[in-house]
Amino acid sequence: MPVVRPPLDRLGADPGRRRLLGALLGAPLLASGGLAGCTDGAATSTQDGPVELSVFWWGGTKRAELTEKALRLYSDRNPRVTFRVTWQGADGYYDRLATQAGGGNVPDLIQIDDAMLTEYTQRQVILDLTDHHLDLRGLPEGLIRYGTVEGRTMAVAAGQTHAVVVFNRDLLRELEMPEPRAGMTWADYISWATQVTEASDRRVAGTMDGSGDYRALWLWLRSQGGEFYRGNQLGFGADELIAWFELWQRARRGRATPSAALVEQADSGEPARQLVVNGVTAASFAWSHQLPELQRLTESELGIVGIPGPPGAQWARASMYWAAFRGTRHPDTVADVINFLTTNGEVGAVLGHERGLNASAQVRRYVEGSITDPAQRRAAEFGASIADLLGPAPAPPPKGHAKVRTLLVTAAERIRVKRDGTREATARFLSQAIAALAV
Repeated sequence: MPVVRPPLDRLGADPGRRRLLGALLGAPLLASGGLAGCTDGAATSTQDGPVELSVFWWGGTKRAELTEKALRLYSDRNPRVTFRVTWQGADGYYDRLATQAGGGNVPDLIQIDDAMLTEYTQRQVILDLTDHHLDLRGLPEGLIRYGTVEGRTMAVAAGQTHAVVVFNRDLLRELEMPEPRAGMTWADYISWATQVTEASDRRVAGTMDGSGDYRALWLWLRSQGGEFYRGNQLGFGADELIAWFELWQRARRGRATPSAALVEQADSGEPARQLVVNGVTAASFAWSHQLPELQRLTESELGIVGIPGPPGAQWARASMYWAAFRGTRHPDTVADVINFLTTNGEVGAVLGHERGLNASAQVRRYVEGSITDPAQRRAAEFGASIADLLGPAPAPPPKGHAKVRTLLVTAAERIRVKRDGTREATARFLSQAIAALAV
């Protein structure tokens, strides 16, 4: 259920809160503009009178706690600006946002992801931020590009993430099996997973079945010089998809993956359903920024490594974005808040890497020493290890991407339960995906 908060009061109104925040940062609070290379990000609005901005995001209680603290910091520097926040879990988030869009009452500042960025741009739900004084100087070029639709800056990355293999380090030690290594080929990875299954006497499968995981397929395509999309059309055809599905057919025959019923439970991508935290598999596919949440769900130590294939198949990918409602009455103030959330060092220390690596490279360097959560540190170290190896960023996915993702999951599931063969499932997927992208 959505959680609605009343307007956030000023952080400075409660000295106890200020002391608590100082303890959280592990260092004295910065004076305004005290971080070289990072913007203060809280210029006083040119509008007179009080301003209340509504903010909406998905996530858990930890994200809510940290985001509200960051927004209080903004109000502390801009006393006329307060926030009314609403948040909820990922399930149903876009249904609620679609209802709000239909009624013309979308919150002023919203969190979206790449599945919806192009669609919300073309539906004129979100504001073109190109001319609203955004400070993008500290963001990697690829991360800036990944918030651009048709040459216009429509959103700013709230964090950076990468597709990864999350593995159960304690389990592999118990089985005396090596950890998956960076740069493994897909064939090597599936061979490794098969050996893990055998070492556990089939109590645990080596890996989650990735046949319906669009992230894995996308990087597999890029490792071969392909792309998931070319403009607003699929970037691959039947031959490529059949080869992908047959790769996972071989994995299933070798018992590298768990049963179809278990895989289907995890296909939603919800962290609590990930098979690596439920003890069903030794490894699953996830986003690097999800590692802290996944770690909270298990007592076993989790590690991460890049998805099989060359790291150059990855790119500077937004874990999620901040975007503004096109109908907001305070566009400049919303843009200023986005600047504050993404470029201010003090805010960066509050938020940590909860939404992924900080969008700004300067902020990342500043907060590095203040991140104490071991899982966040492991995720940050992984991001730093491949930062110089990333490939060029593609354009954000076209309208219809969310439907295409669902169709891929369905096709993979039909193959797993032997309802369709690989060719039949591929033909059905291609025809339905092409139709979804043409709408």
